[in-house]
Amino acid sequence: MGGATVLLLGRQAEALASRLEASGYQPLLGGTSSAEQLPDVVVLAASAAGHIAQLRSLYGSTPILLDLVDDGLEQRSHCLSSGADDFWLSGQGPSDLLVRLRLHLSLRRQAEPERVLQVADLVLTPSRRQVRRGPRNVPLTAREYQLLLLLIERAGQVLSREEILGRVWSDQQGAASNVIEVYVRYLRQKLEAAGERRLIHTVRGQGYSLCDGIPQIP
Repeated sequence: MGGATVLLLGRQAEALASRLEASGYQPLLGGTSSAEQLPDVVVLAASAAGHIAQLRSLYGSTPILLDLVDDGLEQRSHCLSSGADDFWLSGQGPSDLLVRLRLHLSLRRQAEPERVLQVADLVLTPSRRQVRRGPRNVPLTAREYQLLLLLIERAGQVLSREEILGRVWSDQQGAASNVIEVYVRYLRQKLEAAGERRLIHTVRGQGYSLCDGIPQIP
């Protein structure tokens, strides 16, 4: 599964960045708040267990692996009850983690059918989290991707700001009132970077709609 992106959080996890890179992975270091890139797997040090709820809200079903400093039945049970999908054993060196990464990436690819969502020349493939506009690949941050996925899954419908906030920013209570407008602007800039026509429309007083043409206002 070379090329997969692995988010590393916590000292023990981040210390493996060079080894993962040498094995063909793309390590991402640091916090979770910016969500600048969508990881394929998240690897946590034991000290970072408190971030699991936030990571789950942000990345959905992305596999989360938590370090067990001391292996044992009680520790394994605590790991799974914390919301992680699996554990890795830092005491056994990088080999244990590499085996588990290959396993979870393989299972993830097998479990996700190739579903394609398309509106006009905008194509989103959820199993690969890939977005294309015509021949052009469109890189998105995690939050931008979540917003676009919601809009394209409900293509042609008008989504209220309240619904968008509840679905895309559920991990941030009291998010700024203009956060949706900001991210819609980011998406438009990326989706229209080569002069393509607009697909995300503002419906005054109601919300936003992704459609090929003029939104059907109820």
